[in-house]
Amino acid sequence: MAIPSEKLAQSLEFLKTIQDQGIVAIRTNSMTRTHRERLLKNGFIKEVMKGWYIPSRPEEPIGESTAWYASYWGFCSDYLNTRFEDKWILSPEQSLNIHSGNWSVPKQLFVRSPKGGNKPTPLLHNTSIFDVRLEIPGKQERQVINGIQIMKLPSALIGCAPGYFSAHPIEMRATLAMILDSSDILHRLLSGGHSKIAGRLAGAFRNIGRDNIADNIIDTMKSAGYTVNESDPFEDIPPILFNTREVSPYVNRLRMSWATMRIVVLNHFPSAPGIPDDKESYLNQVDDIYITDAYHSLSIEGYHVSEQLINNVRSESWDPDHNIQHKEDKNALAARGYWQAFQSVKVSVEKVLNNESAGIVAGKDHRKWYRELFAPSVTAGIINITDLAGYRNHPVYIRNSMHVPPNYEAVRSLIPTFFELLKNEEEPAVRIVLGHYFFVYIHPYMDGNGRTGRFLINVMLASGGYPWTVIPFEQRSRYMAALEEASVNNDILPFTNFLAKLIEKNLRRDKT
Repeated sequence: MAIPSEKLAQSLEFLKTIQDQGIVAIRTNSMTRTHRERLLKNGFIKEVMKGWYIPSRPEEPIGESTAWYASYWGFCSDYLNTRFEDKWILSPEQSLNIHSGNWSVPKQLFVRSPKGGNKPTPLLHNTSIFDVRLEIPGKQERQVINGIQIMKLPSALIGCAPGYFSAHPIEMRATLAMILDSSDILHRLLSGGHSKIAGRLAGAFRNIGRDNIADNIIDTMKSAGYTVNESDPFEDIPPILFNTREVSPYVNRLRMSWATMRIVVLNHFPSAPGIPDDKESYLNQVDDIYITDAYHSLSIEGYHVSEQLINNVRSESWDPDHNIQHKEDKNALAARGYWQAFQSVKVSVEKVLNNESAGIVAGKDHRKWYRELFAPSVTAGIINITDLAGYRNHPVYIRNSMHVPPNYEAVRSLIPTFFELLKNEEEPAVRIVLGHYFFVYIHPYMDGNGRTGRFLINVMLASGGYPWTVIPFEQRSRYMAALEEASVNNDILPFTNFLAKLIEKNLRRDKT
């Protein structure tokens, strides 16, 4: 029996009141049984565990993880505050992940609390919280970021397990590079008498080129009567040189990841054919593949398009005010936007074929591709023109992904660094694979990142003379899984192999 709309509206209004208070983890006793059952039945809340719920979308399919991953950190904050008040903190290792800007959802969140139960609490989608019964640092050693209580950076570095340095070198080096002076580290080392840890941290700082900090740690500890044996906890040298003026963990992680991943790409990607002499023929092939490319790229994003629709919107006389019956017909608007953006991308490809720097071309032109993607929706009044002004100003979450894109403030420093890396990269293969991966990893826009990223792939393909390549809709799951493996586990090999196989197939076709 259907719930009367006015009754459901009352329950939704109550849910909005809760959300307006910034509450993500909804307890059973925070609403009446009637409200809870209505909202649960209609898909507006989802049970995380007995007595705890999160808001959700009714249209989200059963088993989909988007609502959970988007709510994860807010839920953990509310849940832990309810259980332990303010007497809890993340482990040193997970505190360092947060300091480094890595907000990916962990399979298990390790928490310390004097009231911890020393056992895991199962959550949705095979995630859990493990609260360990341990004393926690005083308030002067704690800080709160986005509602999550973590150890301050010096305390986390001192408390970190030795093996974490070599197991997570990118996060550890990014956090070490945030320390510009040895004072805070030394205060804690001396007050705790941590001579062994002092040797390890001195070695770690020397590993990233911060010799002054390393020397100060050793000399100060020795002058205080401690015996210190310096040891490097990393297993290798860093892939980049650290600039003392650049302390952003986001930027340093990007630069380190690029340097590390490019080696994998070069070992597993087909050699570049080189820019063809017959540039007109190459551009004609780009035109010929348009319908196929539009169908698959739009379908990957969930639009319902057909060859006929894609053809119809190509007309010069096409106008959203006259050519669609309903202004909410987003499929037609998306198809027309794709056509307009494709024309702009083709101009960029031609520049690259004429030996302009692919990184510079993409850095200048990608904003135009993005604007063209959504221009028809602006004309139709579906979105505001201000939405095309630039990069996002809000958090964003990727459907079914444990990866949480960098906060919008970080995007402003990441994007220039990204295009600098793209411009300075000599190998087309690396520009292709890492260009797409890091663009969608940063996720600079609220929408359209996937389509823009696939345009970026093909502009970079042109820089090596590879043929335009379509990512098939039928392989969407493999495509997304490969990107997820890179984003969450820093493993670029699956995505490299995925693209390499598609491109090798096209290269064989062209030879025949």
